[in-house]
Amino acid sequence: MRNKTLIIGASLKPERYSYKAAESLLAHGHEIYMIGNRAGTLFDHEITKSLAPYKDVDTVTLYLSEKNQEKYCDYIVSLKPRRVIFNPGTENSDFVKRLEGNGIAADEACTLVLLATDQY
Repeated sequence: MRNKTLIIGASLKPERYSYKAAESLLAHGHEIYMIGNRAGTLFDHEITKSLAPYKDVDTVTLYLSEKNQEKYCDYIVSLKPRRVIFNPGTENSDFVKRLEGNGIAADEACTLVLLATDQY
């Protein structure tokens, strides 16, 4: 297995990009954790509503608008991931500065495109 990715804003709805990202990450051999507004099971993986203290997250990929990221900022920094991907529509310059100040890379990119082009 490759690096572990935490999807924040995970959804059980197939039309959502977070759903497509979970599907693609798994297809590319990555392990995933998922946090969403609704708990459930997607591709035999749990979507939780709780902020679990994962110790091995390499990448956090965001599918939440800037205003909805607020309650996750401290949590994400506490996980000490290598990078955070801000997917289209999730850009947040203040949070980017905070991440970079904590030695965490912040990428404005699309997880699906990165996977499709072998840049993940």
